[in-house]
Amino acid sequence: MSLAIALDAMGGDHGPAVVVPAALAALRRHPALSLILVGDEARLREVLSQRGAAEGARLRIHHASQQVEMDELPSQALRYKKDSSMRVAVELVKRGEAGACVSAGNTGALMATARYVLKTLPGIDRPAICTVLPTQRGHCHVLDLGANVDSSPDNLFQFAVMGSVLAEAVDNIPSPSVGLLNIGEEEIKGNEKVKGAAERLAHSDLNYIGFVEGDDIFAGKVDVVVCDGFEGNVALKASEGVAKMIAHFLRQSFRSSWYGRLAYMVAAPVLRRFKQRIDPRLYNGASLVGLRGIVVKSHGGADELAFANAISVAVTEVEKQVPQRIRERLAEQLAQRQAV
Repeated sequence: MSLAIALDAMGGDHGPAVVVPAALAALRRHPALSLILVGDEARLREVLSQRGAAEGARLRIHHASQQVEMDELPSQALRYKKDSSMRVAVELVKRGEAGACVSAGNTGALMATARYVLKTLPGIDRPAICTVLPTQRGHCHVLDLGANVDSSPDNLFQFAVMGSVLAEAVDNIPSPSVGLLNIGEEEIKGNEKVKGAAERLAHSDLNYIGFVEGDDIFAGKVDVVVCDGFEGNVALKASEGVAKMIAHFLRQSFRSSWYGRLAYMVAAPVLRRFKQRIDPRLYNGASLVGLRGIVVKSHGGADELAFANAISVAVTEVEKQVPQRIRERLAEQLAQRQAV
């Protein structure tokens, strides 16, 4: 698979102002990588020039005349924005000119476009959004984070297979532990779709450990957490809100008096290490798993560091051939279920 990656250079809150410097940083980080900046050619050349850079063997521009707005309806983007930077970047993956696409654009439009253009893998009903969250022991993969808000037991089972393959490929874990997010660990708790998914997982050869609760995500109890997109998105946004609240209270406390400012000077090295452990920019880059190609969604407000990390996520998935591994593993699971 090609290690060329297409970047939706016009997507997100900042567009080329962030994508271009992030692309240059990614090229320095990954010597074998080449990138395709998709978007307004004149604007991209201008930003490259401002950065003292230009097109070359590892960086080229592919013109696209349109862009998808952050508040645009997915159906409108799909129907009327066929030459958008987002659509063209995904098309490059389909044609094999790029091994992956990275976009900070409209999430709904990106999912709709990627699903329409690339299609889902055999045996996958719906793609899912998967990302990593920091834990006490490192990080864990969580999916789905908002692509599907009415998942069936079969959908959740498919998410588990995809998340397990992703964790195995990216983190080199031979048999990732998989937990199903629920309101309790007891077997009698949960709705029918969660119980149905639990039954399917219990009869698979995945390393299924049972139900997990919200606090188990960050305790590092499990490598992969599976949930419906509604619950997953609520858990993600709640965790982001708690992190911002803690940061706010810390700043407020250190600035409240001369003693607080003095305490900050003493604690600054510890606080910097703490920030590095939980900095969301270092975990930026959510995978749209279940597609026949690799698509990575960056946070819309990502800065240069965050978007460069999203590119690194795509690089790893290309190198590990994640879609092919999901296809093979799912075929094994379906054969096993039919044999029972």
